[in-house]
Amino acid sequence: MPPSILIIGCFDTKGPAFAFLRQCILARGESVITINTGVMETTVDFPVDYEAATVAQAANNSLTQLRASRNRGWAIEVMGEGAAAIVGQLVRVGRVKGAIGMGGGGGTFVALSAMQPIPFGSPKFCLSTMAAKDLTRQVGMKDMVLMASVVDVAGLNSMLSPLIEQAAAAICAMTTVVPATHRESAGRIAISMFGNTTACVEACTEGLEKQGYEVVAFHANGIGGRTMENLIEEGYFDAVLDVTTTELADELCGGVCGAGPDRMRAAARMGLPYVVVPGCLDMVNFGHPDTVPAHYQHRQLYAWAPNVTLMRTDEAENEALGRILAQHVNRTKGSVVVILPLKGLSQIDAAGGVFYQPQANRVLFDSIKTNLSRQVRLIESPLHINDRAFADLLVASLLEEIEKL
Repeated sequence: MPPSILIIGCFDTKGPAFAFLRQCILARGESVITINTGVMETTVDFPVDYEAATVAQAANNSLTQLRASRNRGWAIEVMGEGAAAIVGQLVRVGRVKGAIGMGGGGGTFVALSAMQPIPFGSPKFCLSTMAAKDLTRQVGMKDMVLMASVVDVAGLNSMLSPLIEQAAAAICAMTTVVPATHRESAGRIAISMFGNTTACVEACTEGLEKQGYEVVAFHANGIGGRTMENLIEEGYFDAVLDVTTTELADELCGGVCGAGPDRMRAAARMGLPYVVVPGCLDMVNFGHPDTVPAHYQHRQLYAWAPNVTLMRTDEAENEALGRILAQHVNRTKGSVVVILPLKGLSQIDAAGGVFYQPQANRVLFDSIKTNLSRQVRLIESPLHINDRAFADLLVASLLEEIEKL
């Protein structure tokens, strides 16, 4: 069977909208697979490939139980889980060309949950009343497109219908895109970056590209780090240059760029050549100044942008961060090296910079050295993280680790 566009949604309360969406997609010459995630009686007259009872069963529950419970939250969770299981099955047998869903709060949650098994690069689209809200947790690390429905997805009208047509046109067009052909490379390398380490990352990218490698940068803003970890686990990369491990500081101190407890674990588990730098561990990220927690208001703060407030890490935090970083590195199965930029960890942690505190950095470096396994190679460089010579050292070290394979 050829791959098709999945239509995922509640065919009970939003039947007319999904019938129209299906009609629009079919009119563009695409085939569809329909998955009903509504727990009440189906109201559509088109063929449903996976009815709600099958979806509930895929999550080890029954539609009868869901209806009897009258627990909407639980039902949404179960149907999202069941739909994801079915979508995962379809992905494994090559049936998924793309996916589209529609809905309000519950419908959006189910649709985004169902799309999680679809791999990077396969189109994922959701027309939602929640598109302007923070859907970070629902989207996760996936390349999803959210489109605001403006009005509720409830019955067809002169405002909703054109948006459904546009959504159908969008998902159909997305599935026809043939990825651009990139030249053959020696391998693909993941690199983490921040505005404060841009100079270093750009120089590293230039050096690695000269050696024939493709370099993919991830913004170390929480989502970026989690996405990088996820793609490393999925086998997209041959090596990792972790220049900017700042997400560890946000995770420790409750900043807005925390990447969760699994940050730095994927390369360790995969056994990839791995170069680690404590880049930007001198800072924790918050939003506007008035969003900085009260217990941090007395600390050294710096406005990187109107909506980005940085807090300088202190010695106690640096001792903990050194221990955390070392513990992650010690788990690495592959070839790994830790490189310390002794003259500063970020653009603003340089002589004369607002975060320049050599003693606080020394605590971090000492903690890393104390807790690092003797099996791990450690280089102490008398350079600043953004010095060109430091970038050259990182490139040479990573290439050396790669050659050990």
